[in-house]
Amino acid sequence: MQIIEKGKLLISDPSMLDDNFFKSVVLITHHNINETIGLVLNNPSKISLFEIINDIPESDFPVYIGGPVAKNSIHFIHRIGDKIEGSRKIGNGLYFGGEFDNVKELIKENKISKKDIRFFAGYSGWEDNQLKNEIKEQSWILKDSNTKICLEYTDSNLWSRIIKSLDQKYAIWTNMPADPSLN
Repeated sequence: MQIIEKGKLLISDPSMLDDNFFKSVVLITHHNINETIGLVLNNPSKISLFEIINDIPESDFPVYIGGPVAKNSIHFIHRIGDKIEGSRKIGNGLYFGGEFDNVKELIKENKISKKDIRFFAGYSGWEDNQLKNEIKEQSWILKDSNTKICLEYTDSNLWSRIIKSLDQKYAIWTNMPADPSLN
């Protein structure tokens, strides 16, 4: 079994019963013996950051739905850990969170762009061995991530692209409908 650790991707099995994660790609941002936290990378909303956060100028920063937990909270990943105090490294060149006031200033001063940062409403979370058990049940595939995939603004096509890059036995998944009984 692969090791669950921050910076890895969780690729959902299309037969997963949880609608929150149908054909999803989740970046693990935190992992310890008590919990695992991640952000769904391929679930865009129709909302821009300036529409929900005060003191941010109108901009083109979209907000993605990071998961079903605490959807009224904002989280972010970025590649500029040296510019945002309190950032935590989660992978090679990829950081999670930090001081949001720093982010606001960078946006106001046009010193940050969409290629540097992504915002999420809510997050995904698992307790103790919950995720480990879901992986054993083959609900998820663990895969290494990279900064490009994590910061790319995408939709459900990300899941299909990653599945096609895996072992040939997964390729048929890309054509699977949300409800196979309707096929």
